[in-house]
Amino acid sequence: MTESLTERQKEVLKNVVQTFILTAAPVGSRGLSKKSDLSLSPATIRNVMADLEEEGYISHPHVSAGRIPTDKGYRFYVDGLMGIEMLSQKDKDGIYQNLSGIIETEDLLKEASKLLSRISKQLSVVSTPHLRTGVLTQLEIIQISNSKLMAIMSIRSGLVKTITMEITFEISRSKIEEINRFLNERLCGLTLNEIRETFHDRVKDAENEDTGLIRLFLCNTDKLFNDFYSRERLHISGTTNILSQPEFESPEHIKSIIELIDNEDIIIHVLEKFEEKNKCDNVTIMIGSENDIERLQDYSLIISSYRIGETTGTIGIIGPTRMEYSKVIPIVSCVAEAVSSNN
Repeated sequence: MTESLTERQKEVLKNVVQTFILTAAPVGSRGLSKKSDLSLSPATIRNVMADLEEEGYISHPHVSAGRIPTDKGYRFYVDGLMGIEMLSQKDKDGIYQNLSGIIETEDLLKEASKLLSRISKQLSVVSTPHLRTGVLTQLEIIQISNSKLMAIMSIRSGLVKTITMEITFEISRSKIEEINRFLNERLCGLTLNEIRETFHDRVKDAENEDTGLIRLFLCNTDKLFNDFYSRERLHISGTTNILSQPEFESPEHIKSIIELIDNEDIIIHVLEKFEEKNKCDNVTIMIGSENDIERLQDYSLIISSYRIGETTGTIGIIGPTRMEYSKVIPIVSCVAEAVSSNN
């Protein structure tokens, strides 16, 4: 809470954070006295810094070096000292125009990921939407070989899910069409959650039909109507942007971020945890050690949710804890809003 520091301590911490964000270099008391509007002597600033360090808001990497913010210091800054730099109307219009008119959901999400990375200069991540709340508008069963059927499910707002199933029986095209009509009558207009939970009851009067196709659907209910979106689960853009940051000058840090990008499951895990907790459209900031995954504790995440029809997904950026939070937060928020409005 911001009340735990004196006004003088808040001002010094604010200046330390802002100076470090801009320079990526430890902040000394003499330099801060000259370049800031604190109107405090180097000795006074040095004493305040010592108090802030004792409380865990700043630290110094070397004995003779200046101070740098800790995760606790960044959190205090973000929660109570930072002023959000609102986007200009021109910038907002540019974001909306870049994403307007894109019909295919996958194309929209890919473009949103590229746009967010380009504007924020960070690594962007966009998850494909969860289908659990998506409403089925059409189910189509197609025989693609003697041993395989494909179920194509169209979800309201243009999302499509396809599942392939193995068959061990012969079935005529007319019978497939008949069962297809039957399933559409029973299932269309329901969410995938509703279908998965009630599928047996909705088709039990036909589960013993002679082809075995309904029984095949019953055996594959979880596979057919679960939450997994069958295309790419995650769109990542901006690797070169994040590698240009001073934090990634060493080979060790370059290796760390590349391994993170290659392991999508880690990022998906974090986004899913956010989705479980976040029931609104607010931007969430997770700073350094606030992430429970060790590999992410050198980074900050700024994420928000977007909505396509009844389905939701997550959009955000990953960057060093030393990032311009005041600028990046409104960018993430605006891109998420633009994606949501484009349907």
